[in-house]
Amino acid sequence: MKKFLIAAMLAFAFLAPQANAAVEIGKAAPNHTFKDIAGKEHSIAGFKGKTVVLEWTNPGCPFVRKFYGAGEMQRVQSVALKDKNVVWISINSSAEGKEGNLTNDTAKKWIAEQKSNTSAYVLDASGEFGNLYGAKTTPHLFVIDKAGIVQYQGAIDSIKSADSDDIKKADNYVLKALAALKDGSKVEPSSTQPYGCSVKYAD
Repeated sequence: MKKFLIAAMLAFAFLAPQANAAVEIGKAAPNHTFKDIAGKEHSIAGFKGKTVVLEWTNPGCPFVRKFYGAGEMQRVQSVALKDKNVVWISINSSAEGKEGNLTNDTAKKWIAEQKSNTSAYVLDASGEFGNLYGAKTTPHLFVIDKAGIVQYQGAIDSIKSADSDDIKKADNYVLKALAALKDGSKVEPSSTQPYGCSVKYAD
């Protein structure tokens, strides 16, 4: 039964298209000003000089649970943030009444329970942030370099599965992208098809 459910979810998830033209590899990241759940205001342009990871997330999604339940997303965040010039932003674009929609209080509780290492958690119920970046799935990740240029977008890793046992077999594209940027080498791959649950935007 478990394998059937995973197969069914993947059949849907594999339909997730590439990010739209709003975000292009090698081009400037779209600017957006937003507040995190602590009430602190940020902007993408304001992070210039730092490498930024954007992670679209939904606590109700089995694919998100795969990574957080196994402690893998927290590990990747921790490895990324060892570099003090890296910022990790988690964005929840689930609309009101949709799976994964949170309030500030429930988001803070979820972060504490999961022991997330994110730099900031953003509630984007309007979908403005997600649509600007063409976020399609949870998870869907973007890496922006210190000059504000998009260097990676897509899946977190190379195995499209909701099974946590596959994590250790997969190549983590986000960590590969961050390592390449730190070394001054080319990010490869720079774009992959994201997999997971569709972002629960407003109708």
